[in-house]
Amino acid sequence: MEKQLQKERIWTKDFILICLANFFIFLGFQMTLPTIPLFVEDLGGNDQLIGFVVGIFTFSALLLRPYAGKALETKGRRFVYIFGLAIFVVSVGSFGFLTSIVLLFMMRVVQGGGWGFSTTASGTIASDLIPVSRRGEGMGFYGLSGNLALAFGPSLGLILTGMIPFKPFFLLCAGLGLAALILSSRITYKQVDPKPVQGKTKLDLYEKGALKPSALMFFITFTFGGIAAFLPLYTAEKHISGIQLYFLFYALALMITRTFAGQLYDRKGLRAVFIPGTLLILAAMVLLAWLPNSLILYLAAILYGLGFGMVQPALQAWSIEKVPVNRRGMATATFYSFFDLGIGLGAMIFGQISHLLGYSSIYRTSAVSIAVSMLLYFYFLHRDRLRSQRMGN
Repeated sequence: MEKQLQKERIWTKDFILICLANFFIFLGFQMTLPTIPLFVEDLGGNDQLIGFVVGIFTFSALLLRPYAGKALETKGRRFVYIFGLAIFVVSVGSFGFLTSIVLLFMMRVVQGGGWGFSTTASGTIASDLIPVSRRGEGMGFYGLSGNLALAFGPSLGLILTGMIPFKPFFLLCAGLGLAALILSSRITYKQVDPKPVQGKTKLDLYEKGALKPSALMFFITFTFGGIAAFLPLYTAEKHISGIQLYFLFYALALMITRTFAGQLYDRKGLRAVFIPGTLLILAAMVLLAWLPNSLILYLAAILYGLGFGMVQPALQAWSIEKVPVNRRGMATATFYSFFDLGIGLGAMIFGQISHLLGYSSIYRTSAVSIAVSMLLYFYFLHRDRLRSQRMGN
């Protein structure tokens, strides 16, 4: 009985280290999230260029995640994670030395590669360390480390860029990534045999078992592209103060749901968290499209945080639930590829929408995207039900 309890522990030394490393890399990233658009403006860019500079980062991460997933099974967890963190540190540290949008665009591509490798590795390492019976709960706690960074990162970034030049600011963000790299070197990584399939020569770009949750995640993170890139500019245009508090309320709401949503998923399944979660996000998008004052801004932040905090860890747990251990890296890569694609496409498309129709149109479009995710979920349920009936007959 004592051995069984020991096996079911979540908070081991290595799990604490991966959570701490995840916190620092996310803090460095989240501090740049609302400040990159301001940096582009400082360099002379407009809304369309902001969308492309924000979006190219996620496309770079997207393109490299399949290779990161494959490398996790062939080169090992340690190599991929440390390699990705090192690229992130160098690229973010270089931002303050750049004097043109073209150079920033190029270094955002490099940063995206580091982000793609490091976050794919980090999620896979966390899943290795969590007991199967508590995977939803464990992934929720792991995600909480990123949410803690989100609670302080955007607000801290906006405050600091109002106090210090961009050069020391970006060096500080790089230093946080360096702290993550040092912590990652102390983790004892699990070794996984790749078990290659004989005669299989085609390029391995995704894990089929992770496609359904990844597709649902795409339409949800599509909305985040509009928030990350344009919400600070939208609130400024409407003369609404408190954008720093938006990110704080959003992150606090995320943390609240992380404490119970994973356990709810483990006990009741995806339906118990996905339906209420997406409804909350949908309500948040409607409020942002309206946005008459700061109070509605904060309410939208809370609703979005509660909804996203319920949906994201459940979908991530589902993406690795039924895949073999030696395919977890590729399953994680598939999930985060769709995650990134949603943010990247959202930022780029919303850059055009805001230019043509105004900022409020971004959030009306986002509401439609959430509705599509919900319809797709019901389609998956219906198709699985029909398949079960055929197998029963």
